[in-house]
Amino acid sequence: NNIEFESGKDDLKKQAFPILDRTYEILKKYNNYRVEIQGHTDNIDSEKRNSELSLQRAKAVAVYLLGKGLEQNRISVNGFGFKYPIADNDTEDGRRKNRRVEFILINGPSLLELK
Repeated sequence: NNIEFESGKDDLKKQAFPILDRTYEILKKYNNYRVEIQGHTDNIDSEKRNSELSLQRAKAVAVYLLGKGLEQNRISVNGFGFKYPIADNDTEDGRRKNRRVEFILINGPSLLELK
Protein backbone atom coordinates (compact mmCIF):
# COMPACT_ATOMS: atom_id res chain seq x y z
CA ASN A 1 0.00 0.00 0.00
CA ASN A 2 1.07 3.56 -0.68
CA ILE A 3 0.71 6.41 1.74
CA GLU A 4 -1.06 9.30 0.00
CA PHE A 5 -0.95 13.02 0.83
CA GLU A 6 -3.06 16.12 0.31
CA SER A 7 -1.91 18.43 -2.46
CA GLY A 8 1.07 20.56 -1.42
CA LYS A 9 1.31 18.99 2.05
CA ASP A 10 3.59 16.58 3.88
CA ASP A 11 1.27 15.85 6.84
CA LEU A 12 0.51 12.20 7.46
CA LYS A 13 -3.19 11.39 7.14
CA LYS A 14 -4.80 9.11 9.72
CA GLN A 15 -5.22 6.43 7.03
CA ALA A 16 -1.42 6.19 6.91
CA PHE A 17 -0.94 5.03 10.50
CA PRO A 18 -2.09 1.39 10.05
CA ILE A 19 0.23 1.07 7.03
CA LEU A 20 3.13 2.62 8.95
CA ASP A 21 2.49 0.48 12.00
CA ARG A 22 2.43 -2.67 9.85
CA THR A 23 5.65 -1.58 8.11
CA TYR A 24 7.29 -1.07 11.50
CA GLU A 25 6.16 -4.53 12.68
CA ILE A 26 7.60 -6.16 9.54
CA LEU A 27 10.91 -4.33 9.93
CA LYS A 28 11.03 -5.21 13.64
CA LYS A 29 10.42 -8.88 12.85
CA TYR A 30 12.96 -9.01 10.02
CA ASN A 31 15.85 -7.03 11.46
CA ASN A 32 18.14 -7.83 8.51
CA TYR A 33 15.99 -5.58 6.30
CA ARG A 34 16.36 -1.86 5.77
CA VAL A 35 13.86 0.42 4.12
CA GLU A 36 14.24 3.16 1.55
CA ILE A 37 11.36 5.61 1.83
CA GLN A 38 10.63 7.23 -1.53
CA GLY A 39 8.53 10.39 -1.70
CA HIS A 40 6.58 11.43 -4.81
CA THR A 41 4.31 14.29 -5.89
CA ASP A 42 1.84 15.21 -8.59
CA ASN A 43 2.91 17.71 -11.24
CA ILE A 44 1.24 20.77 -9.71
CA ASP A 45 3.82 23.48 -8.89
CA SER A 46 7.49 23.74 -9.89
CA GLU A 47 9.98 20.91 -10.23
CA LYS A 48 12.09 22.43 -7.42
CA ARG A 49 9.13 22.72 -5.02
CA ASN A 50 7.97 19.18 -5.79
CA SER A 51 11.46 17.79 -5.27
CA GLU A 52 11.55 19.43 -1.82
CA LEU A 53 8.00 18.34 -0.98
CA SER A 54 8.62 14.73 -1.95
CA LEU A 55 11.66 14.63 0.33
CA GLN A 56 9.64 16.20 3.17
CA ARG A 57 7.00 13.49 2.73
CA ALA A 58 9.62 10.74 2.94
CA LYS A 59 11.11 12.39 6.03
CA ALA A 60 7.68 12.60 7.70
CA VAL A 61 7.34 8.83 7.31
CA ALA A 62 10.90 8.28 8.58
CA VAL A 63 10.22 10.41 11.67
CA TYR A 64 7.15 8.30 12.42
CA LEU A 65 9.07 5.02 12.11
CA LEU A 66 11.95 6.39 14.20
CA GLY A 67 9.42 7.42 16.84
CA LYS A 68 8.15 3.85 16.96
CA GLY A 69 11.70 2.68 17.70
CA LEU A 70 13.18 1.74 14.32
CA GLU A 71 16.94 2.31 14.22
CA GLN A 72 18.10 5.24 12.11
CA ASN A 73 20.71 3.17 10.24
CA ARG A 74 17.89 1.04 8.81
CA ILE A 75 16.16 3.97 7.10
CA SER A 76 17.06 6.05 4.07
CA VAL A 77 14.91 8.70 2.39
CA ASN A 78 14.69 9.95 -1.15
CA GLY A 79 12.49 12.50 -2.90
CA PHE A 80 11.70 12.14 -6.59
CA GLY A 81 9.22 14.97 -7.13
CA PHE A 82 6.96 14.18 -10.09
CA LYS A 83 9.53 12.13 -12.05
CA TYR A 84 7.83 8.73 -11.52
CA PRO A 85 4.04 9.03 -11.70
CA ILE A 86 1.96 5.89 -11.27
CA ALA A 87 -1.18 7.54 -12.67
CA ASP A 88 -2.23 10.27 -15.10
CA ASN A 89 -1.55 13.77 -13.74
CA ASP A 90 -4.32 15.13 -16.00
CA THR A 91 -7.05 13.95 -13.60
CA GLU A 92 -7.64 14.66 -9.91
CA ASP A 93 -7.75 10.92 -9.18
CA GLY A 94 -4.43 10.42 -10.95
CA ARG A 95 -2.81 13.32 -9.13
CA ARG A 96 -4.09 11.93 -5.80
CA LYS A 97 -2.42 8.59 -6.53
CA ASN A 98 0.85 10.31 -7.45
CA ARG A 99 1.05 12.18 -4.11
CA ARG A 100 2.51 9.22 -2.27
CA VAL A 101 5.34 7.58 -0.37
CA GLU A 102 6.53 4.09 -1.29
CA PHE A 103 8.70 1.63 0.62
CA ILE A 104 11.58 -0.31 -0.88
CA LEU A 105 12.74 -3.14 1.39
CA ILE A 106 16.43 -3.93 1.18
CA ASN A 107 17.95 -7.09 2.59
CA GLY A 108 21.46 -6.77 4.01
CA PRO A 109 23.65 -4.48 6.08
CA SER A 110 23.35 -0.71 5.95
CA LEU A 111 26.01 1.31 4.16
CA LEU A 112 27.22 2.54 7.56
CA GLU A 113 27.91 -1.02 8.63
CA LEU A 114 30.00 -1.68 5.52
CA LYS A 115 32.51 1.09 6.31
